[in-house]
Amino acid sequence: MKRVYEEVVEEHVLNHNQMIFLSGPRQAGKTTISEKTRELTSFFRYYNWDRLEDRELILRGPSAIISDFGMRSVPNPKPILAFDEIHKYRDWKIYLKGIYDEKKEDISILVTGSARLNVYKQGQDSLMGRYFLYRIHPLSIAELVRQEMSAVDISKPKKIGKEDLEVLLEFGGFPEPFLKQDKQFFNRWQKLRHQQLFDEDLRDLSRIHEIGLMEILAVMIKNQSGQIVNYSNLARRVRVSDVTIRQWISVLEELYYCFTIKPWSNNITRSLIKKPKVYLWDWSKIEDKGSKIENFVACHLLKAVNFWTDIGLGSYDLYYLRDKNQREVDFLIVKDNKPWILIEVKASEKKALSENLLYFQEQVKAEYVLQLAFDLDYVDYDFRDLKQPKIFPVSTFLSQLI
Repeated sequence: MKRVYEEVVEEHVLNHNQMIFLSGPRQAGKTTISEKTRELTSFFRYYNWDRLEDRELILRGPSAIISDFGMRSVPNPKPILAFDEIHKYRDWKIYLKGIYDEKKEDISILVTGSARLNVYKQGQDSLMGRYFLYRIHPLSIAELVRQEMSAVDISKPKKIGKEDLEVLLEFGGFPEPFLKQDKQFFNRWQKLRHQQLFDEDLRDLSRIHEIGLMEILAVMIKNQSGQIVNYSNLARRVRVSDVTIRQWISVLEELYYCFTIKPWSNNITRSLIKKPKVYLWDWSKIEDKGSKIENFVACHLLKAVNFWTDIGLGSYDLYYLRDKNQREVDFLIVKDNKPWILIEVKASEKKALSENLLYFQEQVKAEYVLQLAFDLDYVDYDFRDLKQPKIFPVSTFLSQLI
């Protein structure tokens, strides 16, 4: 299936000299997207660090790659040189810098990885200014109904069928299990992905040896999706220190198992300053229906703020709101450091409009205020036309994002 990111990469190849970094969780589609770039040029070469013969060539140095790749006199788009998982190589940043600085006018360089390519800091020289990072997310409602890249952040609503919505919630947004929609395959896929994360990625990219304890922590995080992280409580249960729990959660974030959302404190009376909430990248792992729906929305919102920021529409971020009186609202999208969209998530439309939503709106003055209901049928109505806080369908709102 076509992904919206294919158009993003094509636009970059045609218009920019910087390296393309595609970062995201395993099996989200990065390799497929990079392979699609073959169609953009008459000369394409792909090297995978996990493939022994490619690794041996990479270890011979940049000159070996340049020689193997060869230089072709090709009009725009330029020849494309792609590296997959090269961040596992200790000196990968210096390595790429050497190739880029010598050949940036002659070739396009594309780099993919299942860990955050802007985090691992081995090497003495920075790649700052030499790459654009695009964060690849699993499928979303908007991407199922619209694969074209928009020049604006919010699009007109477009209907997704109820069955597709339920399938997306049940099987998650990773392309292969979503497309197969087979429970047995899904269970095996989940097990394999877990093994790859803890038996391969964790060992390759960290110095953590207590893999069994990390797996226990991962289960606890799964069962606390959408909740505020209590580091001391987790440390007690796993029987490690507070500091260790913080480090381990950070590693799980780098490997795209989970992500955290911080509280927004500007203009909030008696705000909760530091404690984040945690969510999984794969909402299909969550058993509780209410928690799964909130995590489902969180993933969609994170995808949107990452995408809009990455393609240069502005600076977007995602927060939640909570004060010391335990009043809370699930999400706040901030645009260019100003509160923009305030969101509460409910499984049912039968829930009355949240008083906390109205309370915090008085303080943050967000442009749009919504209480999203998962069971409310799609309506062909642009949420930007709402003049006051409103209960609104999840499917309609999320179809307007990315």
